[in-house]
Amino acid sequence: MAIGEHTDWQDEELDLIVADYFSMLVSEISRAPYDKTRHRRMLMGLINRSNSSIEFKHHNISAVLQQLDIPWIDGYKPRAHFQKTIINAIDRYLSQHPTAQHPEALASGLAERPQLFVEPPPTLEPKVPRLEVIERLVRKFNPAERDFRNRKLGYDGEEMVFRFEQQRLRQLDRADLAKKIRWISQEDGDGAGYDILSFDHKGEERFLEVKTTVGSQSAPFYLTRNELSFSNERPKEFRIYRLYDFSKTPKMFELAPPLERLIRLEPLSFEASFN
Repeated sequence: MAIGEHTDWQDEELDLIVADYFSMLVSEISRAPYDKTRHRRMLMGLINRSNSSIEFKHHNISAVLQQLDIPWIDGYKPRAHFQKTIINAIDRYLSQHPTAQHPEALASGLAERPQLFVEPPPTLEPKVPRLEVIERLVRKFNPAERDFRNRKLGYDGEEMVFRFEQQRLRQLDRADLAKKIRWISQEDGDGAGYDILSFDHKGEERFLEVKTTVGSQSAPFYLTRNELSFSNERPKEFRIYRLYDFSKTPKMFELAPPLERLIRLEPLSFEASFN
C-alpha cells in the first residue's frame, strides 16, 4: 500500500489527477492512442497512491463530469460517492482551462464524423435534488448556457441535420424535395422559431429546431419564447431535433408538440422595463 493511503487526498494530488484525467480525455476525443495503465503508474510515482485508489478517483471524476454534461472517459464509469474536495479540484481546473468544457473542438471535421444515429427520446423523470455543492458547480458551469452560447456547436449541429434531411429524402426517392430544403437560420437569420425547413415524403413542410450538446441524452437545453410559441402555432409540422454526445458518437432524438408532455419547462429570467 502506498504511503499516505489512509490520509485524505490533498489539493496538490487532486489537481494532478484531474489534469491527467483531462489529458486522457483529450486523447480519447481526438481519437489518439493512450494507455490508462501508463497514466496510473505515472501518477503513482507522483502522489504516492495505490493503483486502485487512483482508479477509483478516476471514476469519481467521471461522476462529477456527468453532472456537468461533459463527456467522461470510456472505461471509467461514473461512481457517485465522491467527496467535496474532488468537486473543488474540478472547479479549479475548469476555471483555469475553460476550453475543457468544449470537447467538440477536438473532434474530427464534420465530413469525417460517423453516421448520425436516431434513437427514441428519454422519458420525463421526477426531478431529483442534488447536493448543494454540486448544484453550485452546475450553476457556475451551466451546460445549457454553455451549449446555447456555443455558436460553432450550434452551427455544426444544424449542418449535420441539414445533410441528414437531404440524405433521408433521397433514400425515400424524393431527391426533388431534398433540393428544396432550406437552412433558415443561415439564409434568413435567427427569429423564425426554427432552424431548418424540410419535408416529409409527401412534400408536407417540417419545421426543425436543432439543439446540440456534447452532453448526454438528458442534458438540459434552452428553448426560447419564440421557439415555444411557434411550436404551439404549428404543432403538426414543428419538431425539435436534439443532438447529443456530439464530440464522440453523435446521436439524435425527436420531440413533437405539445412539448409540455415531454420536457420540463422552467422560466429562467424576466424582462425588466420602466413602462
